[in-house]
Amino acid sequence: MLKRREFLKSAVFSSAALTLPIGSFAKELKDDPVLNEAFIRVNGIITANGKPLENVVVSDGETVTSSDKYGKYEFLTNNRFVFISIPAGYIIPNNDSGTALFYKEIDYRKRISFYLFELEKSIDDTEHSFVVFADPQTLDEDDLHKFHSETIPDLKKTLAEQNIQNAFGISVGNIMYNNLELYPEYEKAVQKTGIPFFQVFGNHDAEVKTQTDEQSEKTFTDYFGPTYYSFNRGEVHYVVLDDIFWFGTYMGYLNQRQLDWLKRDLSFVKEGTPVVIFMHIPPFTTQYIRYENEKPSDKVRLVNKELLYELLEPFKPLLICGHTHESEYIKDGKMDIHVCGAVCGAWWTGPVCHDGTPNGHSIYKVNGKNFSWQYKSTAMPIDHQFSMYTPGSELNDSDELIVNVWGFGEEWKVEWLEDNKPMGKMENRTA
Repeated sequence: MLKRREFLKSAVFSSAALTLPIGSFAKELKDDPVLNEAFIRVNGIITANGKPLENVVVSDGETVTSSDKYGKYEFLTNNRFVFISIPAGYIIPNNDSGTALFYKEIDYRKRISFYLFELEKSIDDTEHSFVVFADPQTLDEDDLHKFHSETIPDLKKTLAEQNIQNAFGISVGNIMYNNLELYPEYEKAVQKTGIPFFQVFGNHDAEVKTQTDEQSEKTFTDYFGPTYYSFNRGEVHYVVLDDIFWFGTYMGYLNQRQLDWLKRDLSFVKEGTPVVIFMHIPPFTTQYIRYENEKPSDKVRLVNKELLYELLEPFKPLLICGHTHESEYIKDGKMDIHVCGAVCGAWWTGPVCHDGTPNGHSIYKVNGKNFSWQYKSTAMPIDHQFSMYTPGSELNDSDELIVNVWGFGEEWKVEWLEDNKPMGKMENRTA
């Protein structure tokens, strides 16, 4: 009797196995009480403007393959979704709710399931943009009202004023604050932006009453599909990961199944390609240093980050996260990490995050392999990038000029002027 992993290896990755008649599979499944006839054959065609599309990556979260010259794909699965890695140069399909549609839910009432993915060619997307919503974290109707009446109009205004083209949005987790029945209100909000939105699973998007990681994702996947997947724009490969390990509480962790999938996904990506990873919990932050803790909590870091870093080594990675309600633009070894300020600020009770970053969102512009970014404070001009506290003012009882530059990166130099006269470089402090 084949063990489950041996079965997967022989059945999914062997071309001979893929040509066996379905009766042979049924016998094999029937003989194994563990499998219990759980596997089915999934196949389909990927088209673009009505014609077959070759070399589109297709997956179920374990198997990763690509369409042939006829646009066809085929594999065995016992997972919930089949999904594609939307290729560069094609429009991101949308659900009616405005969220990205790159997946199909598998119907297990059938022993063979056929799934058609139809794509449409877009204009050249070598230049494109994306908007990052970190931690909308709406708890109730009051929070949602602010999200609808403040965040969304502000983003729409920015998209128009800055003439931002070829854009998509992504919410990097904690879309809700445990009240998951409010997801439809989030969908109504992002639909108003006019750009497709992807979603990342956050700790407050989990089913809080469950004690297992698998069950914690049920409601999120009902609305948004898989918790990890990839897509492409221009010369960039984008990957969404689920780094929330839930067991009644949570920590930052990537399981082996997901790491194996990522390795297979990246095998279709040319070395040296920019790879942007979106996930909720940062792999690393300096928050614990600023809080004078001996070491970072497992709730605010990826405990097995080295395994992720190893997979990203051949590429040009940028990791974009949320979770801490602070802004950080740091390096961890060779890894560039952006921790984005929160949409909700102090959970909609105040207009700033822990570190003084105003509530808002991040805007990234991509030209080929080059990235630029800017933080956009809600209801403020786009050039609002720092707060200044003069000596002796209400919030500064020292004799020094203090400036909080929330978009500060490690390579930046901050200088100050008095009466338009350069006064030199400011001292960078942690406080």
